[in-house]
Amino acid sequence: MSKNNILAGLFSGNGRPLVIAEVAQAHEGSLGIAHSFIDAVAEAGADAIKFQTHIAREESTAREPWRIPFSYEDSTRFDYWERMQFTPEQWKGIADHCADKGLLFLSSPFSFEAAELLDSLGVAAFKVASGEIENDPLLDRICDYGRPVFLSSGLSDWKIFDAAVNRVRNRGAQIATFQCTTAYPTKPEEVGLNVLAEMRERYDCPVGLSDHSGTVYPPLAAATLGASLIEVHVTFDRQMFGPDAPASLNFSELRNLVEGVDVIDRMRRNPVDKASPTVDLPGLSRTFGKSVVARTGLPAGTILGEEHLALKKPGDGCPASDFYKMIGTQLIRPLEADELIQWKDLEEVDGKL
Repeated sequence: MSKNNILAGLFSGNGRPLVIAEVAQAHEGSLGIAHSFIDAVAEAGADAIKFQTHIAREESTAREPWRIPFSYEDSTRFDYWERMQFTPEQWKGIADHCADKGLLFLSSPFSFEAAELLDSLGVAAFKVASGEIENDPLLDRICDYGRPVFLSSGLSDWKIFDAAVNRVRNRGAQIATFQCTTAYPTKPEEVGLNVLAEMRERYDCPVGLSDHSGTVYPPLAAATLGASLIEVHVTFDRQMFGPDAPASLNFSELRNLVEGVDVIDRMRRNPVDKASPTVDLPGLSRTFGKSVVARTGLPAGTILGEEHLALKKPGDGCPASDFYKMIGTQLIRPLEADELIQWKDLEEVDGKL
C-alpha cells in the first residue's frame, strides 16, 4: 500500500495504523543529519517522518526561557531556534527526499510563516504541537490550507482540547487526535492508554498515541487497543546529545515496532471463530493427542483396571477421554504392550460397557 493510500485509509477507517517517526530537533541544525534521518526512517519501514519547522524571528524573542537548559553553544532559546531552522530551499530538499523514499512528510509549524512554507511544500498533514493547542490564529491558518490536522494533547485537559477539536472541525479540516504525555521519558503509569478509548468516543475520529517512553511497549499496547496512529521520537543512539534522546527509539527498535504494529493489525483484522476452526483439528488431534493402549501384554479375559491401561501417542485410536469408560470391561482377545485398545475388543461385565 502506498503511503498516500495509508493516509487516506486513516480517515476511511480501512487502513492499518500509521507509524510516524518524530525527528523534532534531533538533527541539531545539521542538514546532513536531517537527511540521514530520512534514510534511516525509510529503511526501518515507518510510514511517515515528522519534523518541526522553526523560523526563530517569527515565533520567539530573546526573552523565551529554556524548558531544560541543555545547549553548550546557544546563549538563548532564540539562538537555539535560529540554529535549528533551515532555509526554504533546504526544506524543499527535505520534502523531496521524503517523497523519493516513499515517506509521508509531516511537520509542526510554530508560526504563520512556517505553516505557509509547509503548505507550499505539499506537507501531507499538519501536526499541531502540544504547546500550540490554544493558538487559535495558528489553528485557523493551518485549517485554511485544507490539509489534515493532527492535534496533540500533551498540555491539555478536556476543556482545552475540546475547544481545539471543535475549532478545527468548524473550519472543515479532517482531524486526528493524539493522547500525549509531556514527560521525557514518560513512565508507564503516565502513558494514559485509557485515553485512547475516551478520545475515540468523544471525538469519533482517528486517535493515536504520541509516545515519549523511549520503549516499544506503549506503542505496541496502543496498536493492540486499536490506535490509528503511532508516533515515536527516534534517534541513532540514546546517548546522543539533545533533550529528546532518552525518550526516543533507535532504528532497530523502530523496525521492531513497525513489524509489531503490522502483525497486530493483521491479528485484529482476522478474528478467529472457535466454532469454525480453520485448522485440521482431527488431524492435529491424531498428531498431538494420545490413545488408550495396553500398559503390558494382556491375556483375553482380563477385566481392565487403571493398572492395565496407558495413554500414549499417537492419537489414532480411542481417545484419552475413553480411559475411565474402559475400566471394568473385559478383553475378548489378547493384547500386546502398547497395542491400541478398541471398543470392539471389549465386552460388558456386570452391565459395564
